[in-house]
Amino acid sequence: MKNAPFQILLILCASSAIVAGQTLEDYLRIAAENNPGLQARHKSYKAALQHVSQVNSLADPTFSFGYFLSPVETRVGPQRARLSLSQMFPWFGTLKARGDAAALSAQAEFQVFIQARNKLYYQVASAYYPLYELGGTRKIEEQNIDILESFKTLALENFRNGTGSLVDVLQVDILLREAESNLKILELKEKPLRSAFNQLLNRASDEPVTIADTVAVPIFDAHPELFENHPTLQELNYRIESAVKAERVAAKNGLPRLGVGLDYVIISERGDMSSAENGKDVVMPMISISLPLYRKPYRAAQEEARMRQQAYRLQKQQARNTLEADVEMAAFEIERHLELLALYERQIAESRDALDLLLTAYGNSGKEFDQVLHMRQQLLNYEKMRIASISQGSVAVEKIKYLTAQRSLDEIID
Repeated sequence: MKNAPFQILLILCASSAIVAGQTLEDYLRIAAENNPGLQARHKSYKAALQHVSQVNSLADPTFSFGYFLSPVETRVGPQRARLSLSQMFPWFGTLKARGDAAALSAQAEFQVFIQARNKLYYQVASAYYPLYELGGTRKIEEQNIDILESFKTLALENFRNGTGSLVDVLQVDILLREAESNLKILELKEKPLRSAFNQLLNRASDEPVTIADTVAVPIFDAHPELFENHPTLQELNYRIESAVKAERVAAKNGLPRLGVGLDYVIISERGDMSSAENGKDVVMPMISISLPLYRKPYRAAQEEARMRQQAYRLQKQQARNTLEADVEMAAFEIERHLELLALYERQIAESRDALDLLLTAYGNSGKEFDQVLHMRQQLLNYEKMRIASISQGSVAVEKIKYLTAQRSLDEIID
């Protein structure tokens, strides 16, 4: 698969019956709007955006006030108080580098949100199709009970006519009790399946769920290049770029910081002199510079950023390898179910023909009723396996969509 695309054929899972109930896409929209886990991921992304304006802003200026308890005498009078205002500035380009690193981290958080959304869609689909399978199996079992009832009527008529055996009637009763028990089990199974499905939509566990009568597994092409758009790979790309910016920030943090300030000294007048400058306040501009002499913290921060880059690159390679292996397995599952569906369709058609022939023969002779029942059970099993294969094949297609990020944001959620 790494060298060529694989194709998944179209499966029409039912005849041209009218589709009833809500579609899977309807439920995906509900899940996207209501699921608290997904909403939490989106809030995390919004919180990461707020961090950008925190790191690319200047530090607050410093204001200080000092009062001389014992005035310091100067030529123009005693100093009474001192007011100072100063502002430190990082090295040129430091703020921009910090903002870029934070913005890239926020983009990585957005990709985490997208991945969480895609995973939620897959979970909803994985819970939707078992409900579809249960509904289809229930209909098959209900039809089976009706058919067995008709078989029982036929067996009773043949017994009364002397062409059949009472054993035939008892055999049908055995199968009827088994079918009724299976139907009750299906009804019990619906509650936990419906509850698990509703939990994903953040609804009450007993909320009614309506499933479409037909399911179609569409054509799907998966190319290796589609992995480049996968949220996990995109997230790691952003984290690598953010780590590159963080290395630059660490280097700039090791450069001097510049400060400018202003001192204002309040001076009282002297009573023993007369001068134009007597009691004149003093204004003193100041410039300061930090001396980053201790280099160990800055070198360690740069090395940390470089190691993070290497770690993210390795994680990206591992994620890509895992995605490719998982897609291969999902593709196999789809192809396997395609083969099984083709087999079940042939087996169902031939079993129906054989059952019609056996019923005709039994109606004429009243013999070999056990073969009629055996063929009926065989047909029932093929019908059940067919609906199960449709469900499992549909889940496999949804898994490939999840692994290759084929459900776009605009398709489901605004």
